[in-house]
Order: sequence, then C-alpha cells, then structure tokens
Amino acid sequence: MTTQGEKKGFFNPWVMGMIGVVLAALAVNALLIWYSMHHRSTLVDHEYSTKNRKTDTETMNEIETRNALGWKVSIKPPQNLTLGIPASYDMTVLDRQGQPVSGNMEVLAYRAADASKDFVTAFQQTTPGNYHGVITFPLKGFWELRIRIVRDQEKFETETPRFRVAEPK
Repeated sequence: MTTQGEKKGFFNPWVMGMIGVVLAALAVNALLIWYSMHHRSTLVDHEYSTKNRKTDTETMNEIETRNALGWKVSIKPPQNLTLGIPASYDMTVLDRQGQPVSGNMEVLAYRAADASKDFVTAFQQTTPGNYHGVITFPLKGFWELRIRIVRDQEKFETETPRFRVAEPK
C-alpha cells in the first residue's frame, strides 16, 4: 500500500519533496559560488605570492635590527575614534638610552577587511622625539596603525594593537 492515495513514481509527494530539497540545495550552492566569484574578499591579499615577499632570513634580520635599535614608541591616542572625524595623535620616540629620536615618521592606517582603503599619513616632528599627526578614518570597523620611523640609515617599524572606529551618533 502506498501513501497519499495510490500515486506512483515521480508524482508521489515524498519523491517530489526530496527532488525539491535537492534542487533548493543546488540553487543555494550555485548562488554562493556566483557571489564568491563576483565579490572577492579583501581579507586575503590576492598578490600574496609576488607582493612584499620576504624570506625568513630577511624577516629575522628586520626583527634583529629593530631589537638592536631598542627604540620605544609611546602613543597618545584620541579619546574617541569616529568615522569621518579627524583624530589627533601624539607620539614620542626614544632610543635605548632614553634620548629623543629625530627623523621622518609615516603611519600606515591598515584595515584588514578592505585593503583599498589603507592610506599613509606623514607625521610632523613638533619637538625632538615628539611627533603629531591627524588621521581621518574613511570607514568604520577595526583598524591598526603601522608606524615607520627613519633616521639616516636606521629604520624602525612597529604597529599598534587593533582598535575600533565607530559610526557617528
């Protein structure tokens, strides 16, 4: 005895239901594949194999150079970081002996979720070892600052922890 009143083959509601579930799953998968092909994620650098490629030796040499310099960067961040509103940063750079470091400072504002919005800002030296800059963040979300200081042939790089830029209220 069959269910649903003697319907046979493909016209049985159970068979039609199973075919519908399979077709729905295929349609959702096709939609996800189409979306992933047309909306590429910026969380992964698509030129990772050729852009900024460093060997382990080069990376270790940079770390050793940074540690040998022993510079310390102190950052006075703004109280509130809001989308589209200029944020004033003050930074102090001291060498291993506690003496101010005078040089050129640039700060890369880095956002992992959208690399096309990353930008570099030059900070001005106000007094020896003290730098000031204003950064306006174009998107809300989580950002990092990558700080680069160059004095003669010496180069020092460091980065801040991730922080959040909020929408205006």
